[in-house]
Amino acid sequence: MISYPIEGLPEPGRSIEVADGVHWLRMPLPMALDHINLYLIEDEDGWLIVDTGIALGPTESLWEEVFTHVLADKPVKAVICTHFHPDHTGMAGWLCERWRVPFYMSWAEYYSGVNFSRLTPEDFSWTHEQHMARIGYSPDQIEQARKHFGGFGAYIKPMPKAFRRLQEGDSQLINGRRWRVIVGRGHSPEHACLYCEALNLMISGDQLIPRITSNISVNANEPEANPLRDWLQSLERLLEVVPDDTFILPAHNEPFYGAHARIRQLIEHHEEHLLAIEEACAASPGTVMDMLPVLFKRNLDAQQVGMAVGECIAHLNYLLGRGQLSRKIDEHGVYRYYSVDETLPQRLRQRSPEAADEGPLQV
Repeated sequence: MISYPIEGLPEPGRSIEVADGVHWLRMPLPMALDHINLYLIEDEDGWLIVDTGIALGPTESLWEEVFTHVLADKPVKAVICTHFHPDHTGMAGWLCERWRVPFYMSWAEYYSGVNFSRLTPEDFSWTHEQHMARIGYSPDQIEQARKHFGGFGAYIKPMPKAFRRLQEGDSQLINGRRWRVIVGRGHSPEHACLYCEALNLMISGDQLIPRITSNISVNANEPEANPLRDWLQSLERLLEVVPDDTFILPAHNEPFYGAHARIRQLIEHHEEHLLAIEEACAASPGTVMDMLPVLFKRNLDAQQVGMAVGECIAHLNYLLGRGQLSRKIDEHGVYRYYSVDETLPQRLRQRSPEAADEGPLQV
C-alpha cells in the first residue's frame, strides 16, 4: 500500500524537513505537470542541492529566497543532478557559478545534457527525416519538424563546464551518514538515485514516482534503442536493493511509503501495454500511429502526441527484441508491425485487468 506521511506542501521559497537534515523544496513548472520536487541535504559545513528546477519563471528568485530563509548561514557546497532533463538541470550551471561549487552527475547524463542543450535546426539530418517517415509522418509534418527542431537550451542555464562523475555503488558521508548511488536506466541513460540506509530514505528523482509514470521513449537519435527493457530491469533491481519500508522522495507528487507496491504497479502497467500492442498487431498489422489509441485511451494534445509516439516505439522495440513482433516497410515507406508469438492466445486468456492509462507525462 502507498501512503503519504507528510501533511501539506512546501511554500514557495521555503522547505519542509522530511528527515533529519533532509529538506523538501518545490519549484513551479510551466506545463501540465506543474511542479518539481528538489531536495537539500545538510552537512556539518554546508548544504548539498539535489536537482535544480527549470530556468524559467520565478525559479531563480525562489532559490534566492531559499538561500535567505532555509540555509541558516551555511553555504551550498555541492550540486547534484539525478539526470539530464531540463527540470532537473535547468539551474545547475547558475547554482554552481553562484556558489563556486562542484557539480555531481553520472557520465551519460552529463554528456546527454550537454548535447541536448545545444541542438539547433541545423542538426536535423536525414536520419531524423527517415525516422519520422518510418513512423508515418507526412512530408509536410517532417518539414515542420525540421523548422522547429532543437534541444532544450532555452530552458536551462548553460551546463557547468566540469563535473564529478557519479557511478553505481559510489558513496559519500554526509553529516556522518553514508549515501549510496543507485543507477536506474530507461527514462534516461544513467539516472542516479541517492539512498541513505541510516535514514531509510531514497531520493528517487524520476526513477520512482507514486502517481504518474515516467516517460520511456525512443527518439531519432537512437531509433533502435530499447529503453523499456532497461526500465523494467531497473525496476526489478530496485525490488532487490531498496527495502519496501524505505521513505521515497520523488521528483514529482509527494514523498511516500510503499516502494515495492509502486514498483509492481509500474511493471504491470507496462506489461499490460505490451500485451495490448501484441493483441492489436495480431488482429491487424499496424503502424506506430495505429498504436496510439491502443496505449492511450484519451485525447492527446500536440505535445503529448510526440511523447506518446516515443512511448509506442519503446514498447514496439521491446517486443521486437523479445521476438514477439516483426516489422516490414510497407509501400508508403512506413514500418508495419506483425505479431509472431504463438503463445499470445494463451497469454491473453491469463491477462490481468487493464492497467490505468497514466501517461504520457514528460518527467
